Amino acid sequence: MSRSTRSEKPAGDDLQGVGTWLLLRGLTREAGHWGRFPQQLQAALPGARILAIDLPGNGTLHRHPSPTSIPEMVTACRAELAARGVTGPVHVVAMSLGAMVAVAWAAAHPEELCGCVLINSSLRGISPMQQRLRPTSWLRLLSVPLRRTARGREAVVLRLTSRRAPPAALNEWAELARQRPVSTHNALRQLLAGACFQAPASRPSVPMLVLCSGRDALVSPECSLALARRWDLPVHLHPDAGHDLPLDDGAWVAARIRDWAATLDPAPPRPPPAE
Repeated sequence: MSRSTRSEKPAGDDLQGVGTWLLLRGLTREAGHWGRFPQQLQAALPGARILAIDLPGNGTLHRHPSPTSIPEMVTACRAELAARGVTGPVHVVAMSLGAMVAVAWAAAHPEELCGCVLINSSLRGISPMQQRLRPTSWLRLLSVPLRRTARGREAVVLRLTSRRAPPAALNEWAELARQRPVSTHNALRQLLAGACFQAPASRPSVPMLVLCSGRDALVSPECSLALARRWDLPVHLHPDAGHDLPLDDGAWVAARIRDWAATLDPAPPRPPPAE
């Protein structure tokens, strides 16, 4: 399924793919969980700089307390970019909880973003709770901290979020969890932040693309479709991928982003002049 978007410059322009593309993962996930996707996106956007960072409480920041609000996560991301010397507006490719961060960022600081790709996310005020987190997933999620080993916990998460994971994914995820474990306390803080985040009253001025999965067992694809309808955004529905769409079909995601990037105006949106 797809919907057209208003193009601000012709497809195929030689500015396609330039600039920094920032990757943000979701609940308890880290940069390492992108797997091969950064390389797939780089191949689709050869002129781009691909940069993946972690939200506090995850990955290299797993010893840090996770913020309990999405705006605080935006503050942390902005500080991380400043520490890395990243200047100028960036594109954000974000999944699930990370996509909420991207929306809040676009609403608060539109001049800092060239565009956002929102993958399998949901927003309070647009979608009901039973779609934002499917009731059939609740027991499996609650069982995760009860598993005795990192491999056991990651096996539950992988079955819940993926339909087409490569054979090596479980070993890779278990090793990430062993090296950089996310505490239950931080997982709950991230869950609270996502549950409480309210959709902005109006669509941010930053260009956005919505991608979602037809067989997402965690978040209903209707959440993404409803967001696209509410804000008149281009949307593509993958027919059989799970929640972790970049893992299940990263090449498809990269191709959708490449095509959308070709429509973007290279000039970032600017806030209206002060009265």
